[in-house]
Amino acid sequence: MQQIIKDGALVPESWHLLPKEATLEHLPNSDDIIIPLGLWLEHSHALKARDGGLGVWLDSDEEIEAIQEDLTLFQVIALNFPAFTDGRHYSTARLLRERYGYQGEIRAIGDVLRDQLFYMQRCGFDAFAVRPDRDPQAALAGLKDFSLAYQGAADNPLPLFRRR
Repeated sequence: MQQIIKDGALVPESWHLLPKEATLEHLPNSDDIIIPLGLWLEHSHALKARDGGLGVWLDSDEEIEAIQEDLTLFQVIALNFPAFTDGRHYSTARLLRERYGYQGEIRAIGDVLRDQLFYMQRCGFDAFAVRPDRDPQAALAGLKDFSLAYQGAADNPLPLFRRR
């Protein structure tokens, strides 16, 4: 069973991440699913009627403004990092927390490595699905790579000099 890092601990994955080419045909009614943005935009009326938990995932070229009116409907928003070097979703996570006040889970998926976790957490991520070829236990230590951050961010808006 795959594990993810959530709220600073390893937990079993309970959500089903649907691929980009998913359709409504064989969609389970009661499972917790994370659907691609395109499926939501096409079939939001039908997906709202499901019994299971609902999440949405966005690729790095998709903007959160496309669903800003629907944010309260999602328990999970997963942001896909197609490559380690693609950092566009750091800004998306900050927008979700700071501009839109999103309180649900923001999950990093895709090419997620230990080196990114501390910085992702600072931007507002609280769950991480590390790359399948990496050890999530080893990646968990990445959240504690630094003991102190000077700047304010989504996880602590006050800069260090204001916290003293």
